[in-house]
Amino acid sequence: MAGTPRVLRAMNDRAALDLLLEHGPLSRTRLGRLTGLSKPTASQLLARLEAAGLVVATGTGADRPRDGGPGTGGAGTGRPGPTAQLYAVDPTAAYAAGLDVTPERVLAAVADITGRTVGEHAVPTPGRRAAQPVVRQVTAALDGAAKAAGLTRSDVHRLVIGTPGAFDPTTGRLRYASHLPGWHSPTLLDELAAALPMPVEYENDVNLAALAEQRLGAAKGHDDFVLLWNEGGLGAAVVLGGRLHRGFTGGAGEVGFLPVPGVPLVRHVTKANSGGFQELAGSQIIPRLARELGISPVPEGPYAEVAAALVARAAEVDSGAHRQLLSTYATGLATGIASLVAVLDPELVVLSGTALTAGGEPLRALVEAELAELAASRPRLVLGDVREHPVLRGALESALAATRDEVFDTLTLR
Repeated sequence: MAGTPRVLRAMNDRAALDLLLEHGPLSRTRLGRLTGLSKPTASQLLARLEAAGLVVATGTGADRPRDGGPGTGGAGTGRPGPTAQLYAVDPTAAYAAGLDVTPERVLAAVADITGRTVGEHAVPTPGRRAAQPVVRQVTAALDGAAKAAGLTRSDVHRLVIGTPGAFDPTTGRLRYASHLPGWHSPTLLDELAAALPMPVEYENDVNLAALAEQRLGAAKGHDDFVLLWNEGGLGAAVVLGGRLHRGFTGGAGEVGFLPVPGVPLVRHVTKANSGGFQELAGSQIIPRLARELGISPVPEGPYAEVAAALVARAAEVDSGAHRQLLSTYATGLATGIASLVAVLDPELVVLSGTALTAGGEPLRALVEAELAELAASRPRLVLGDVREHPVLRGALESALAATRDEVFDTLTLR
């Protein structure tokens, strides 16, 4: 069939690029083993990719498999073979960016195509009354991260922006995030598109944290899982069959509003921004609970920071009040998780966000014990592994995946 050799060549090129991203620098021989290609074919492939600006020679190294299997150093001996030229994906082939938006700041990062972060920049959000236009916040954060990487805005191939709530696909307006000043204009997406010279995608922040765990952390290798997030707000991300489930309006996972026993029933929860699961287990209830139990001092500051500090202390201190704080919090968390488990029956539940991960293994074990009594099925319950800016990391992973597809496929199919 006409074109088949060209398509097969492109498939081999892409497979080789993915292997170079996964393993790092490889020799022709090692790449041939991993792809199943002959050494001459692997040499032609690398020459093609080098000419396309996707691969660079990075020096030399011992030409033997990492697993100590059969190689030029002797079958199964693990001895180094002769020195060979190594090749790697050219990190300058493309750049992608991610933004993590909260009511307090806009944090941007730029990564090269290998996934290495090369620049970061944060722009503080002045507040509701003195809020700068959103477009200015976004461009200032992006330009600052690009400058830190020695780049300009036009060098970035794609941008993914993570925000609380979700942009309704039918109206283009942000929903479920009334606490994010300036982001609710019906023309915002058009304004951002006009100001930014690259494709821009928008994703819920908790969904991006789940993507980071799926690609890099505790959910790697799992196709069906729920991530429960508790930081500035309480939310969840649902991954089914390996894909994010966003729902009809993007509101899947807004479990902060989930009606649960133990708190008053609040109607019109999105207008009141209260009621439901968040009143039972949100970070805002931790300081109040600590005061009720006589724990002192209770630090001042944003709910997420105060909650994380109190939960971490409760997990460390062996006292009646601290044990009660952790136990009550665990019961509240398990109450809401039980509803999610009953509907979704996930393989895995990941606890993420500082108000959850600060409790470490003591909190995780308490939640798991409670959940075993409240839910019919018993998914594995784990703490999230991606602790440093998980939303930003997920935004970068999303932007990088699309950028690699675009750049690799465009150049290898020429």
